[in-house]
Amino acid sequence: MMNALESTSTRPYLIRALYDWCTDNGLTPYVAVLVDDTVQVPREYVKNGEIVLNISFDATSSLKLGNDFIEFKARFAGSAREIMVPVNRVIAIYARENGQGMAFPVAVPPGAAEEPGKPSPLSSVPAAGSASEAELRVVQLVTPDAASVPQGKDSHKDDDEPPRPPSGPRPSLKRVK
Repeated sequence: MMNALESTSTRPYLIRALYDWCTDNGLTPYVAVLVDDTVQVPREYVKNGEIVLNISFDATSSLKLGNDFIEFKARFAGSAREIMVPVNRVIAIYARENGQGMAFPVAVPPGAAEEPGKPSPLSSVPAAGSASEAELRVVQLVTPDAASVPQGKDSHKDDDEPPRPPSGPRPSLKRVK
């Protein structure tokens, strides 16, 4: 009998499942990747240590969603590039059109040193094997719907939808003869 610590990660299975869900529903699957030396991507497109990749059928060639790596060929500015991403560096997979998908916890490198007296941004994350570790394994990306986004002159752009009228009693017209 295999215990939870000996079992394989659920991350590659969830990535494949959400990729299939996106493609079955005509959506474009994107993966957000935390870039380090193990990730083979065009570095000129990395921002803040992350890159977002379109892994749709139309954007890739020879896509392999394996248990250890996501591998494919893609064009960046017209140039074909080989992409190889370790599955444990994927921090999210989601549909471009609606933002629905799943985020994964960021892996903490073993022996990551902290500055003395400075709390780690991950200090609230329980250590591996703790009782609440399972709570951190899967996180769903949630995007606000249009009705919940505040509309005002500061948030409105010319190419956006016009601002919604304030809610309340609906005005009525009075017929005058």
